[in-house]
Amino acid sequence: MKVLLVWLLFFSNLTKVAHNDPNKELDSIRVNYTKAVSDKKLCKTMLAQLQAKNGNSVYLAYRGAFKTIWASHAINPIVKLNAFNKGKKDIENAVKESPDNVEIRFIRLSIQQNCPSFLGYNNEIAQDLQFIHANKNSITSIPLKNMIATVLKKEIR
Repeated sequence: MKVLLVWLLFFSNLTKVAHNDPNKELDSIRVNYTKAVSDKKLCKTMLAQLQAKNGNSVYLAYRGAFKTIWASHAINPIVKLNAFNKGKKDIENAVKESPDNVEIRFIRLSIQQNCPSFLGYNNEIAQDLQFIHANKNSITSIPLKNMIATVLKKEIR
């Protein structure tokens, strides 16, 4: 019963954040994006939260990214591949919807840089890096700036 109460409070607070300030909600997603790689429960929670988000290409890109991350948590190879392919499809659809969105291009870059090469999802790394370098000054979110700075530092090395 206590667990149910905690979950209800957690999700009611997420709803309040979503209605009060969409930027805070996005910043929360951004922060959890990097944590989800090592936290299976968080990844699952974020997938559930993002499943309800429609009509926004940034949310679609994050949903796809969390699906590809979920693939790394799965044990069954078929489940892994299916999750990855669904995530990749969401990311590519988000890029098609908003090709000039720096955050979406960053999401695709971060997934392509970190997925196994045998999956063949690495064709746009150079293009996305160039786009992000050219447009990084337009970013206003501190968590997003920090994530991008981390990825760009890796590229310089």
